[in-house]
Amino acid sequence: MAEHEHVRVAVIGTGFGGLGAAVRLRREGITDFVVLERAGSVGGTWRDNSYPGCACDVPSHLYSFSFAPNPDWPRSFSGQEHIRAYLERVTDTFGLRPHIRFNAEVKRMTWDVERLRWDIETTAGDWSADVVVSATGPLSEPKLPDVPGLDTFPGKVFHSARWDHDYDLRGKRVAVIGTGASAIQIVPSIQPQVEKLTLFQRTPAWVLPRMDRPIGAAERAVHRALPFTTKLRRGLLWGIRELQVQAFTKHPGELGFVEQLAKRNMARAVKDPELRAKLTPDYRIGCKRILLSSTYYPALAQPNVDVVASGLTEVRGSTLVAADGTETEADAIVFSTGFHVTDMPIAERVVGPEGKTLSEAWSGGVQALRGASAAGFPNWMTIIGPNTGLGNSSMILMIESQLNYMADYLRQLDVLGGRVALDARPSAVRAWNHRVQERMKRTVWNTGGCTSWYLDASGRNTTIWPGTTAEFRRATRRVDLAEYAVLRPADARPETGAENEEVAA
Repeated sequence: MAEHEHVRVAVIGTGFGGLGAAVRLRREGITDFVVLERAGSVGGTWRDNSYPGCACDVPSHLYSFSFAPNPDWPRSFSGQEHIRAYLERVTDTFGLRPHIRFNAEVKRMTWDVERLRWDIETTAGDWSADVVVSATGPLSEPKLPDVPGLDTFPGKVFHSARWDHDYDLRGKRVAVIGTGASAIQIVPSIQPQVEKLTLFQRTPAWVLPRMDRPIGAAERAVHRALPFTTKLRRGLLWGIRELQVQAFTKHPGELGFVEQLAKRNMARAVKDPELRAKLTPDYRIGCKRILLSSTYYPALAQPNVDVVASGLTEVRGSTLVAADGTETEADAIVFSTGFHVTDMPIAERVVGPEGKTLSEAWSGGVQALRGASAAGFPNWMTIIGPNTGLGNSSMILMIESQLNYMADYLRQLDVLGGRVALDARPSAVRAWNHRVQERMKRTVWNTGGCTSWYLDASGRNTTIWPGTTAEFRRATRRVDLAEYAVLRPADARPETGAENEEVAA
């Protein structure tokens, strides 16, 4: 590879967002692009998360690209290995490998004001690009709590997203920290193997049964022979979830019935009233992500499992101390404590025209025009950006909408002609963010009485989209040039007086 290579588009990451962007570029007739991947294979979060029991809580036929249906999903809710294999097939089917540069972690992206391009430094060399599409994803950087004394722990410590498969948990005393989507899959998977499992639970989760089943050979054969049946199945799954949105966004009180279903699910498996009390949330269901598992509660009821209804606050050698004073001996600690979502680590590596990083520009809270464009960072787009997450459906739907927006963005650059860049106007970003936050006020995520990873340090929900996926698709179907300043090489400043606008905090 040459020391420095220029491309029209640089895509960062090879998860669903990055691979989807690469496919869409090829379908738009754009082949002058590179995909920069920090690891040695594709897959993103479905490569990194390989912990025992790892699976998706969205039905398989909805958790796949509309342009790459898979008639051969083996289960209605597929496991990590099947989803990763699907992404490998997408990579090969659409001829993406020649565009991918593995082991190329982006260290810094700097906007060149004179040349109207991004200069990109990676561990595998340097590139420059007219447009950067960042698809690093919100679930890419594990979040570890700062626990005093953790460095004194003599046993094994790892995060669920960095599972140590060489470490044998059999016969060990294992502490699992956290009760999110990863923990409820890990706990029942390792419980039969370990001598003792202690679950540190700051906040209990609402858990519904996971209606998973094998998809038989005959069913898969029908999907292969009659492709419209796969499309129909996907459409039905999508429609059901669209109908649920109003309860989350406008009428949280309607979710009370679902709470009763969750309580019955718990009561069937957990007979001990003291344990049931520990596991019963005190917030409205849906405020935190509703978790799906038919094995979590039965595992917690086993004699070798203890639930500590408190967070881990200190480590003294092999002794773990909870906030309520409970002490537990452990040989291994598994942190299931989530990811850096509202503080996007990639933002620290993106440097705008005036030397300010995106992280600094977002110091008052992340926000982007239509979830894609940040003011002051021309020709830089993000997939799964601020307020594009979902609480009840498939992120692939949101990703494909953002790919529509990306494609039209590139078309608009072609129409404008020559060396040109688009910079989201601060006023447009403010207006979009204001509309989103106003709609957010009545949602269950803001009114449900919980603290979740959807909220940033100031309590603002910068993660979830407060509407249907159909609404978002309409909002991202086309780029409105009135929302952007047009930059030209002469002075790299907006063609109108918008250069005096300031980015909203």
